[in-house]
Amino acid sequence: MLNSAVRQLKDARVPSPRMNAELLLMFALERDRAYLYGHPEQELTVEEQTRYAEALEQWSRGIPAQYITGHQEFWGMDLIVSPAVLIPRPETEHVIETVLARVMQAPSPTKLRVIDVGTGSGCIALALAKELPDAEIHATDISPAALEIARANAARHQLGSRVQFHEADLLEGMQSESFDFVVSNPPYVGESEEDQVQLEVRKFEPRLAVFAGPTGTEVIERLIPQAHEVLKPGGSLIIEMSGTIADRVRKELTDWREFEITNDLQGIPRVASAQKA
Repeated sequence: MLNSAVRQLKDARVPSPRMNAELLLMFALERDRAYLYGHPEQELTVEEQTRYAEALEQWSRGIPAQYITGHQEFWGMDLIVSPAVLIPRPETEHVIETVLARVMQAPSPTKLRVIDVGTGSGCIALALAKELPDAEIHATDISPAALEIARANAARHQLGSRVQFHEADLLEGMQSESFDFVVSNPPYVGESEEDQVQLEVRKFEPRLAVFAGPTGTEVIERLIPQAHEVLKPGGSLIIEMSGTIADRVRKELTDWREFEITNDLQGIPRVASAQKA
């Protein structure tokens, strides 16, 4: 079954066909990879064959494996995902690392207040809740469907009481000078770059979470002044971005202090961080 699936995915020109065939078989059998290699002789039941065939057919049409299985790992947590939310990616873990580094550098207040803007699956907010057990964590999203997923993930990881979720457009309704950190993975792809975006992202991931507008900086340009308003003096803004808009983001943060850009593992500018004067 596995070898047949690998051939099918190769014919469909799916990247990493062996890895993805195994991932979908693990999903169909509800077993881990060690089980696949420990029981190569196992015959699939009719139900398992049907489930596997359906998953392979969806994957061949470009549906991301994470939406087929309903799961994605982020910061050591197994998160529920659906087409209502952006699939968490390893690059976004640099956002968490940047926040933690800034926390270590800052004088410790009685209790940190952090807000994750456009939380989606909740991945950033939950990772920070996990790493900063004494912090007060808030998260916003404009999508009620995304907030349902985020709340479900918080409950799964017993962090439901640690994160307060708000349905809001960016930082709408938040109190002035009330947060130590504003953190976000906002939409930052320009509509002019659409042809360069992977087909499965364009077709299946929520457009509102991917595309910011014609240039890619429209949401960030709205977020920066709002973040300045809600941050305490000396508070920090940390946002994910792409290399194509790094210079424009730098200009938007000219009046901020301690501006830094963090590259991802491929050397691409990925995270911008700065401190409110």
